[in-house]
Amino acid sequence: MTPQEILTLIREKEVLFVDFKFSDIHGRLQHFTIPVAHFSADIFEEGLGFDGSSIRGWQGIEASDMLVIPDPRTAFIDPFVAQPTLSLTCDIEDPITRDPYSRSPRGIAVKAEEYLRASGIGDRALFGPEAEFFVFDEVRYRSESNESFYRVDSSEGIWNTATEEFPNLGHKIPHKEGYLPVPPMDRLMDLRNEMVTTMQQIGIDVEAQHHEVATGGQCEIDLRFDSLLLMADNLCKYKYVVKNVAAQFGKTATFMPKPIFGDNGSGMHVHSSIWKGDKPIMAGDGYAGLSEEGLFYIGGILRHAKALCALTNPTNNSYKRLVPGFEAPVILAYSARNRSAICRIPTYSDSPKAKRVEFRCPDPSANPYLAFSAILMAGLDGIENRIDPGDAIDKNLYDLPPEEAANLDTVPESLRGSLQALDEDRGFLLKNDVFTEDFIDNFIDLKMAEYDEVRLRPHPREYDLYYDI
Repeated sequence: MTPQEILTLIREKEVLFVDFKFSDIHGRLQHFTIPVAHFSADIFEEGLGFDGSSIRGWQGIEASDMLVIPDPRTAFIDPFVAQPTLSLTCDIEDPITRDPYSRSPRGIAVKAEEYLRASGIGDRALFGPEAEFFVFDEVRYRSESNESFYRVDSSEGIWNTATEEFPNLGHKIPHKEGYLPVPPMDRLMDLRNEMVTTMQQIGIDVEAQHHEVATGGQCEIDLRFDSLLLMADNLCKYKYVVKNVAAQFGKTATFMPKPIFGDNGSGMHVHSSIWKGDKPIMAGDGYAGLSEEGLFYIGGILRHAKALCALTNPTNNSYKRLVPGFEAPVILAYSARNRSAICRIPTYSDSPKAKRVEFRCPDPSANPYLAFSAILMAGLDGIENRIDPGDAIDKNLYDLPPEEAANLDTVPESLRGSLQALDEDRGFLLKNDVFTEDFIDNFIDLKMAEYDEVRLRPHPREYDLYYDI
């Protein structure tokens, strides 16, 4: 939509408020709202001011004034606000220089797309994430100096087989047996359909929805691929819809990667491909129908995977999912069809247009602007430097003989390890200032502080292991 079309939409829908949303470094949406009487087309050029020092990890108080610049392509009528409200996703600029703000995740995604076009390798990158999430009936948690606990509950959780339900209803999902059951075992069909309907109403193209592998309300809704920037925009809207529809149903949704022990965590497998005009450059006559560029793209991802994890798996909790045996690949290898490899080439179709690379490591705690941009930059580095990914491994990587497993490298085991890898291997991200030194240094500082928040606290399990030592 153009700014003038936005004004027409405001009149047609009798909009009373305009809401300005933007992503912080951690992927959380922030927003503020103005009455429609104060909205004009000039705002798309001049922007609106806000206090950048109050956003965690952004400006200091001595240089706090910043601007939001709304993107008219992102407009939708917010389905969760009682008064008719138009929502716009925004870029961030410095009000003095009018330069894009280097710590704005959406600005980084814009620069990543510009770098792709400047490289001559392609003119657009398509991304298709598979973001999983849990829907719980209740969540409680607390962390104090003398107390720490969490408790989540779901009516379909296997732990509730003995719960009094007046009468007991059964149909609980065992651990790791939640993939594609029909109702009444799957109790969230209506909830997911409502999420899909709402997403479609605000312009998100949904391909499918289903229950996922874990017990206790794990779900997935798949979005149809789109360009890097617009898909990152849509994934932010996706999370917004999922959380708010769950709340309307009296439930709570979380994109925390590993909220329950002993079962699959929530991943975000990311499919990506590069196109030049109407030609998919990933398709060819090489392994699994990939071109030389497609294999080099994988080589770049494998080469930089440890550093990528800092941006695609950016929480302490992420590394409780990245363990063998729970469909979360940890070994740096690639394969066709094989879901234990960190890079997979889907084989559902022989069409050249379907050729893509699936990076299976990421999880939905990632900021999509940062994660997609970093994956693209790693793949482009592989193409530019002709990085050979080595031989594919078409066997179950979780069940290798010890002598074979010893020769394979893995992703880091902790957030600290991935941040150290990012610190040492950042050059591929710095090309054309897509990511800046300042952004990476600031990101590492913020995330190391999170690492210490968990590292310094006693864990409840330690009382079982050590209290009587």
